[in-house]
Amino acid sequence: MSTDGQPHILAIGGGSFIPDDRCGISPSPLLRYAADLTGQDRPRICFLATACGDGDGVIGRAYAAFSRMEAEVSHIALFPMPNIPDMRSHLLAQDLVYVGGGSVANLLALWRLHGLDEMLREAWHEGVVLAGESAGALCWHVGGNTDSYGPQLRPLTDGLGFLPYSCGVHYDSDKQRRPLLQQLVSEGTLPDGYAADEAVALHYVGTEFVQAVSYEKGAGAYRIEPDGPGTAKETRLDVRLLASL
Repeated sequence: MSTDGQPHILAIGGGSFIPDDRCGISPSPLLRYAADLTGQDRPRICFLATACGDGDGVIGRAYAAFSRMEAEVSHIALFPMPNIPDMRSHLLAQDLVYVGGGSVANLLALWRLHGLDEMLREAWHEGVVLAGESAGALCWHVGGNTDSYGPQLRPLTDGLGFLPYSCGVHYDSDKQRRPLLQQLVSEGTLPDGYAADEAVALHYVGTEFVQAVSYEKGAGAYRIEPDGPGTAKETRLDVRLLASL
């Protein structure tokens, strides 16, 4: 559970894990920040790889990376059937739920089919910290843009809506992201919202944005708002620099 018992979400634009010569990947300071929000010396962390189809390789790499942290790690998989009989009880017993990237459209469809959307909402209200990268960041919001349907980005407007905003991920690494998000906000397809560059995370308490954090100097976070007919205003936000590993 979170240190203060309040609902926390950490939406990561990219960079949850960093390359490691010995172990392949290691948790970045963003993921360690998420773990610190739990206030636990050895947090219980549940990993969801639904957006990548619960691939064994993805799950295996996540376990290897999480092994670099002092944590009790588990995962929920939905293919070919749920690996945990009582997913609700399992989620409510966690301190942190981390959602990996991939197809946010497929993730949302499967979560709703299995009732995970409402289980996660309950866990969030009970103080379980929710975090994720890319699809795992976008899913908590009203929507954003996504490559779930192909390399040409398309709008996503049916996110879980725990957070009443739009969300932009990979904002500085994919040239389609910035203009499309601004277009969607300017025309009212999506509500105003926030965006994060690679190596940046957006931290919300309840439904309020409280700060952006990063482990790379100069990486950005942004507020996106409509600014008259057919235009949007982008405001760069302060970003707290985390200590490097």
